[in-house]
Amino acid sequence: MSDIRECGIVVPTDWVGLPVEPSDDVRSWSKATAAELRERGEAAGYDVDRAALRKDLRSRAEESRTREPFYAFALYPDGFDTALAVLEVDLIHPDDTVPRITLDWLAETFSADDYGPPRISRTRLPIGSAVRIRQNFAAAPRSRRSPGILMETLTYGVLPDGAEAAVMLLVSWTVPGLSEEMEEAAAGIAETLTVSF
Repeated sequence: MSDIRECGIVVPTDWVGLPVEPSDDVRSWSKATAAELRERGEAAGYDVDRAALRKDLRSRAEESRTREPFYAFALYPDGFDTALAVLEVDLIHPDDTVPRITLDWLAETFSADDYGPPRISRTRLPIGSAVRIRQNFAAAPRSRRSPGILMETLTYGVLPDGAEAAVMLLVSWTVPGLSEEMEEAAAGIAETLTVSF
């Protein structure tokens, strides 16, 4: 068994890569990225609020950074000044408490009954066996005056063939009515995962 040195992923162009390194300048990045997304939206015939977009980009990047993922992306279709979803990829390495990572351990560790039972299934991706966890959470609102919101998530815990570590792909969204589309998008993106040793 080998340790993963690199992990790759391919996402559609409306998924914007978020700066997750501590040395990244989130303020400058959000300003430049908001200008690019506004320009893209205008070319498609939409009027996008650049200040709202910049604020949302910065907020999403700063929030993702707190979890220290390997990669993070936010979904900004043309014309939207708020992200519809967030995707994060991370690596889970075995340690003294969990010397061997298994699909059962991933399913147990990354599922909860907070807001209904999770739907857990197994699947096979090009890089290895995976557990798929679809669940909902009662999430905190973005402001104190707002009511709580439903956060929907789809997690793939992947055991790449020949690896000791697991690759975790988490997609989360709070916009109602997108479940089917987000599950399809996550499934397609999960198929693009690659690793090298």
